[in-house]
Amino acid sequence: MRWLGYAIRFWVMGTLLSWYALRYGVGRFGTLFIRDAEHRRRAVARLRGRILRVGMARLGATFVKLGQILSTRPDLLEPETIDELRQLQDRLPPFALARVRGILEAELGGPLEERFLAFDTVPVAAASVAQVHRARLADGTEVAVKVLRPDVRRKVERDAAILLLFARVLHLSPRARLSDPVGHLRHFVAGILEQTDLRLEVENYRRFGAHFASAEGVRFPRVYGELSGERMMTMEFLRGTKVDALPPGDHRALAMRLQRVFLKMCFEDGFVHADLHPGNLLVTSSGDIAIFDVGLVKHLSADVFLQFVDFTKCIVMGTPHDFVRHMQRFHSYATDVDWLAFERDIEDLVTRFRSLDIAKLEMGQLMNDLFGLGRRYRVRPMAEMMLVLVAMVTAEGIGKQLYPGNNLFHDTAAFLAPRLAGLGLA
Repeated sequence: MRWLGYAIRFWVMGTLLSWYALRYGVGRFGTLFIRDAEHRRRAVARLRGRILRVGMARLGATFVKLGQILSTRPDLLEPETIDELRQLQDRLPPFALARVRGILEAELGGPLEERFLAFDTVPVAAASVAQVHRARLADGTEVAVKVLRPDVRRKVERDAAILLLFARVLHLSPRARLSDPVGHLRHFVAGILEQTDLRLEVENYRRFGAHFASAEGVRFPRVYGELSGERMMTMEFLRGTKVDALPPGDHRALAMRLQRVFLKMCFEDGFVHADLHPGNLLVTSSGDIAIFDVGLVKHLSADVFLQFVDFTKCIVMGTPHDFVRHMQRFHSYATDVDWLAFERDIEDLVTRFRSLDIAKLEMGQLMNDLFGLGRRYRVRPMAEMMLVLVAMVTAEGIGKQLYPGNNLFHDTAAFLAPRLAGLGLA
């Protein structure tokens, strides 16, 4: 009967896609009456994002997660589209306590009451892949118990198989083929599937804990391996305030500390939290930054450091031709790129960037402009470098929420200088 489930899901997906394609077509027709080209482009990108956001929310957990991942890819989508996708809520209706109990007791090999002194029936959070309940151990320690949604892995695999069919159809278009829809879909689904085995997240917590053991003011929750398994994970329950909900005040030191966390992950450890946003960051009562939800991580090769250094040199002191050579060496691109036109546009961008006062420089704006050029000329960063750039833009955005005068360029230079000197590159 498995084929029947696929057929029904395919019919539901096809019906919803047809409906939202029609809505997009009607909305797209309306944008034809906007005379200003740039205003029309933004309106179309916003419309595309709104249709994607609403459609993904209706299609369920797999698509909500897919939308969240897409919202971190400015090399693929325009800023207005990404702004819409970022609105996807990370809260879904919780599943029944009876199902929670069944999963936990199967993983623990015994009654829930034998392992927990108390267990809250109402979850404190319910997301696309799992939900979290507060509980107490026999010694009174307060813990958070993360439980996978029932059959979530099977549902993701089913949706992925159907989406792959759509991607292969899309791949028939020469224009769409340049974006490698099949390859990107496989990459996205692999990231979601990683989060359906909580044993991997337990190991990620342990590894991050080891990397930041000597870092002052940074905490990852302790995990309890004996109370964790493939479908459940028990960890320390930490209380605090989300970084985007802190009261007004001077949070400069906090912003700098958070940026050092990002930079250490990228350039020292090569082990990066790939889903780090304000919702996964708390500031405890003692002023520590607590970091959660480490199911999605990326391992970076040592070459990423040198690639980033070369990229930075091109921005700060290189010629437009140096920048083109960097793109040709480290990025993927179509076979018919007009490199002369690309070089002229890079020259305009770099000239404008270098004319700004250093206090006004913003990594986010520079990356948006560069990604815009990349989309126009079909030049895209390699996946690892893309992750670093997105992580740094995220760090800058959160840093400016904490302290508007935050300057990522200055802090990055200070962080990298001793490492460059050690390599003889300073």
